[in-house]
Formats: sequence, C-alpha cells, structure tokens
Amino acid sequence: MYDIIISQVKTIINIFSFTGEVITVRFYEQDNMLYFSHAGELVRLSACGEDCLRFQSSANCSIEERDYTLMPQKIKADITIGENSAEIKNGSMLAKLYGNGRVEFYRNGALILREKSELTFDAQIRNYRNNASGFWKARVTFEANENEHFYGLGHEATDCFDLKGCTIDLRHVNAKCAVPYVYSSLGYGFLWNLPSTGVCELANNRTRWTSDSTRQIDYIVIGGDPRRACSILADLTGHAPKMPDWALGFWQSRLRYETQDEVLRVAEKYRELGIPLSVLVIDYFHWTEQGDYKYDPRYWQDPKAMAERLHEMGIKLMVSMWPTINEKSENYREMLENNMLIRTRSGSNRVFDFYGPQAEIDPTNPLTREFVWNRLRENYIDNGVDLLWFDEAEPEIHPEQFDNLILHAGNGDEVALIYPYYYSKLVYDGMRSMGRDDIVTLSRCAYTGAQRFGTLVWSGDIPSTFESLRMQVKSGLNMSMCGIVWWTTDIGGFYGGDIESDYFRELIVRWFQYGVFCPVLRIHGSRNGHDRTRDIIEPTGGDNELWSFGERDLGILKELVMLRERLRPYIAEHMDKASETGAPLMRPMFFDYPDDETCYSLGTQYMFGDDIIFAPITEQGEKDRRVYLPEGEWIRTTDRSVHSGGQFVDAHAELDQFIAFVRSGAEVIDVF
Repeated sequence: MYDIIISQVKTIINIFSFTGEVITVRFYEQDNMLYFSHAGELVRLSACGEDCLRFQSSANCSIEERDYTLMPQKIKADITIGENSAEIKNGSMLAKLYGNGRVEFYRNGALILREKSELTFDAQIRNYRNNASGFWKARVTFEANENEHFYGLGHEATDCFDLKGCTIDLRHVNAKCAVPYVYSSLGYGFLWNLPSTGVCELANNRTRWTSDSTRQIDYIVIGGDPRRACSILADLTGHAPKMPDWALGFWQSRLRYETQDEVLRVAEKYRELGIPLSVLVIDYFHWTEQGDYKYDPRYWQDPKAMAERLHEMGIKLMVSMWPTINEKSENYREMLENNMLIRTRSGSNRVFDFYGPQAEIDPTNPLTREFVWNRLRENYIDNGVDLLWFDEAEPEIHPEQFDNLILHAGNGDEVALIYPYYYSKLVYDGMRSMGRDDIVTLSRCAYTGAQRFGTLVWSGDIPSTFESLRMQVKSGLNMSMCGIVWWTTDIGGFYGGDIESDYFRELIVRWFQYGVFCPVLRIHGSRNGHDRTRDIIEPTGGDNELWSFGERDLGILKELVMLRERLRPYIAEHMDKASETGAPLMRPMFFDYPDDETCYSLGTQYMFGDDIIFAPITEQGEKDRRVYLPEGEWIRTTDRSVHSGGQFVDAHAELDQFIAFVRSGAEVIDVF
C-alpha cells in the first residue's frame, strides 16, 4: 500500500521547521480526494455532497471507509496542489491544507473555520492519545470567531438557545439527546461524523470537538444559509418520510392506563365531549415481564378487540416498549445465548437497575432487530397496535460508563451514540416488510440519520415547572437545526405536577398552547394525586385527561385542540416540505431571516412554518411579553391588528389567549 501511495504523489514540498531543518511533506490526489501524509498521521479531504467538504485524519496512518449513518455523494471537486499548500474546492466551499497539517475552510472566499494548534510553532494541530490497539482519544481545536453563534447539538435543558460559551457532553441520557451537529451564524454547518462519546466545547477562546474513542477523526463542513444547510444535511443523513395525517392531531397519554376497559372509557369520553383524538397511548408495565413484549392478559383480555374499537372511533393505538430485559423474561435465554444483548467489559451484563437488574437489547445487531421485531409484530402489531413508543432509547444505563459496554457495532465509547438509530431502524424495517408506509416511532433519543426511519423524538422525563417549559422551547429549536424534524414534549412536564393546584392548571394551559405549535401535540405525565398500584409493579400516576384540570381549563384546552384541527392542512403542508427539503416546521427566527442579527438571540419565539410567528408565555402569571417582528407586515391573530416588521412589539394574552402573528397575505390567518 505504501508503494501505491507514493506512486501517486503529485507534489513534494520542502518546508523549513523552526530549527531550520528542511522537511519534505507530501500532498497528493487520488480518486478525486486530497491526501496529506506526515509523521504519525494521514489526512484526507473530499467532497461528499453539494457545498460541503469532508475532513478525515488518522493516527493509524490509514483512512477506513466508515460512514456510520452518513450517505456521502459522489461530487467532483477541484483540487490544486501548490508550492506550500493544497486546496480542494466544492461549490461555495474551499479548504486549504498547509504543510504543517493545518486546514482552513472558506465559504464564498470568506474564512469561516480555522484549526488551532495546541503547541507553539504549530508543532501539533490535532491531538491523539492511544486508548488501545487501533483506538485513540482524539480532539480537534478551531480558533474562536468573534460574534459567532451556534445552534444544534440535539436537545438538553440548558436554558441556552445560542450555545456559544457552552460545553456539551456528547452522550445520551434521559432528557438529553446528543446529535453532534451545529449550525453557525457565519453560514456553515458542522457535522461531527463520529458516534463515540465525547465533548463539544463552543468556548470563547476556542471551539473543540473530542472523541473518547475512535479510529480516526471525521467531520463535514457544510456551506450555506440555514435553509440551504438543512437541505444539504438532509441529503447527507436522510430525509424524514412524510408524516401521516393522523399523527398531526391530538395525542392522549399518561402514566398510565392499567386496563383495556380504562382505555376504552377514556376514548369514549373524548368522543362524548366532541374532542377529536388521534392517538391513545398505553404506557409501560402493561407487560408480563420486561423483555416479553406482550400484554399482561390479566388486564388486557382482548387487546385486538380493544384496538378495533379504537379504530372505529378514528383513534390510533400506541404501546410503550423498553429495551430492558430480565432473567424472568421468556426471551432472555435465547437472546443471551445468541449475543443479542449488550455485554460489558467488566462486571455483570445487567446495566440498568429498575425493579431488579436489567440487561439491554443490542439493536446494532441485525439478529436482534429481526428477533425483537418478530415479537413486537406477533404480540402488538398483529393485535391492532399502530405505532410503538421506544422509551429508555439512549439506552439508559447505570452507572453511565459507556466505555464498559460492548455492542455488535463496537465498544460503547466508540459507538454508543448510534444506539437509538438502530433502535428506530428495527421498527422501520419491520413495518416496511409488512407493506406499511405510515411509520411513526416515538423515541426518547435519536442520532443523526434516525429521521429517515420516521423517528419522532420527545425530550424525556422533565419537571412540571414553568422554568422547564421555557427550557423546552429553546431545546426544541436547537433540535430542529439538527436534521431531525419530528419533535415533541410531554405537555405539562413529566413529573411533579399537582393537578389540583392553581400553579399546574395555569402551566398546563400555557404548555398546551406551546404544544399546538409543535410538530406533534401530545400530553403525557405522571401526575401527583391518587396513585393506583393494585398488583402492578410500578405505581400509576394521577389523571391526565383534559377534563382532569377543572372546567375552566377543559374549555380552554378543548378550543386549542379544535384550533389544531383547523391548522392541520397548514401543518401537513409544512411537514411535507420538511420531508422534501429538510426545512423543519418549528424553527428559529434566523432560519427565515439569516441576515437579521436580532433573530440570532430569540430563543423564546420562533417560526412555525413560513407564515406564523409563535411566542409562548413561559413565566407563571405572565400576560405580557415583547415579540420581535422581522421585515414585512404581520397580523396579530387575536384582534387582527397589523404591525410593521423590523421592531419589537408589546403583546398581551390572558390565560385563554396566546401570542401569535401571521404574515400579511397568508391564508392561514382565517383559521384563528
């Protein structure tokens, strides 16, 4: 291999080191890719899609073809090798590679990203530390740019919209989904194409990406305004399918419905109240054992008849499924003996302790996906279940020592982030094999590319507070910039909600208003109050239906559901656009107004499609807030008042009102 590479060297360059020594470095072109070789490292730059460049480097001195979830495209790049540097150009993007190994990225001639050496005399550009044979802890450092803003990295309740100044762990845990992609206000996207655990530092003195364990560094720089970058990202990682129309209505859930009779009573009452219901949800511990993937027949005597009755009422049925499995499960021994479970480097394979030690399935193994899907199909899908809810999808492990995990795809610290990608693929492939194309899987976590499997991500187990609501708005906007365009929250928060309190009854209304202007309108939570335990292992929370919060709230919430129904054609149109172009339905203001500097600081208002600005109220007792209107003319939905753009306006909203503006001339104003 060494002889082959040397034979294709196009230019040999002599440079002088700080000691005055003459050093020979080599740039060469091969298969329309730019290579650079120097002591202890091989670097490769290539075009992998329109207006984007891919950087790969390895201390193993060989580049492995590992795309993970990336779908690179064949794009012709222009490569130039000069006297002391080399360049690769693809559309608006150009990268310069210098003789010391440093790379710079330019968009339309403007410098946007420049590697920063960690040592004097630029003696070391990238840092590698050997972990084990072939694996390295590796990091890349870039110079900080003044007045640069960053968005993305999945969702996490940091209360930060602009992530500049933040340090974000690249690991999945409950209520935190790490998608290693950011969009910069300088007009580029950056995809860290490594599913390893690590850290992203968007500091004021540097930007740094660190992988805990990898064979090579791999990232992609995408040039373009927000809309263009989202489109390219979708081409590279996959487009979401078209969301089925039935998913755009109201989803009812709580922890939890204990019997099929209870499920049907709730459905019947919604019908009696004239409140359209799209999806009804059966939460966890409806099963016999964790890992059995089937109803407990003591409480679900005829689940197929239950599903048929729901379907007669126009309601889809969703059932929760966990990746946990214990020794009592009828599936445990077969999965264990056929290596379908996550193993560990040390200690027991039980990686989660929840009512006993639990092992976790390994969906990165194709055999696991086939085996589990067959059980899900036999026990749920064939009995009328329409969609599945993948809880614990990170997966949750205790303690959070990802380097202790061994998966089919690799060691945990090398590939842990990819787990929810294959978890969703499990259902998608199974449903497609049945001829189904209306596939939606609710998942507590996701990784780059999971959107192409119909993954609807929710933000995990979050508290029932106004502070939490405010954080969810910012989290949702950051998630929307990551290419995963289906996102939702537990309306009202998951835990700590007292349905008899004035605080919660105000919170549930304000959160529901926000939910109307999310891709999916879904209420869920474990409410304080009259827990019902019977002989079910996990306690049941209090009531969480719309009539549970008093007559005043019922009237407000019912009208909000009816508004959502009227908005469905508008939402469907934009969800189709999300599928086709990668442009999210719910997105930051700067997405549509990238040249308006004010829009980069607006984390508690956003665009909902092309024509609606929504500004949720996120503080207890708040009825007034300021809203920024970008260029153009905007109409307030409550009183039809007309406002010129380019300014902040004061807006008032009683509890039964919300704050939204519609672009002048847009037909959607008629639904309000």
